Amino acid sequence: MELPAVPSWARRRAVAPGTTFGQVGVDHGVDHGVEQAGIPRTADEAVALLYGTHWHQLVRLATLLTRDASMAEELVQDAFVSLHRRWSALSDPAAAHGYLRTTVVNNSRSALRHRGVEERYRQPGPPEPAGPEERAVQATEDARVMAALRGLSRRQQEVLVLRYYADLSEQDIASTLGLTKGAVKSHAHRGLAALRAALARAEGDA
Repeated sequence: MELPAVPSWARRRAVAPGTTFGQVGVDHGVDHGVEQAGIPRTADEAVALLYGTHWHQLVRLATLLTRDASMAEELVQDAFVSLHRRWSALSDPAAAHGYLRTTVVNNSRSALRHRGVEERYRQPGPPEPAGPEERAVQATEDARVMAALRGLSRRQQEVLVLRYYADLSEQDIASTLGLTKGAVKSHAHRGLAALRAALARAEGDA
């Protein structure tokens, strides 16, 4: 998949996937963000490295939450722009990746609310053609599970997507969504129960 137009701060420094700020990366639920050793000196350097390392993962997360690949890319781009603007105000640069992830989730919520309002007042039309990222998601995920997932509450969807698709720990999910670990466990437990029930109903209908 071709990346969208890359901003100037990302073009200045190409980074291979997995490269970290001495190093930046995700270690299956452990959010290293920008480690204290070797923190980039400027917002351009920091965001360029984060962009090269986390772009695809964040787009996939936003696509799962919004079910719209084109929208997902825009939301992630907005998150990077926001981080670039706020870089000097970050109290903990090591939490930069967590900031991006939280911003993507919040942007996805806002986009879904806006889309819901539009859909209530819009005449139905032909479905939008699936974009390349959406087709990739559909090709790799069980369509029945995704359909059942969309029947859950928004909070349950977010918790399950972050846990089982983004592979985050309960603590990272709690930080991303502004919840306690207990609330994350509760949403995950109820969401999984509802998901199993929906899948069982779907199988019975089939």
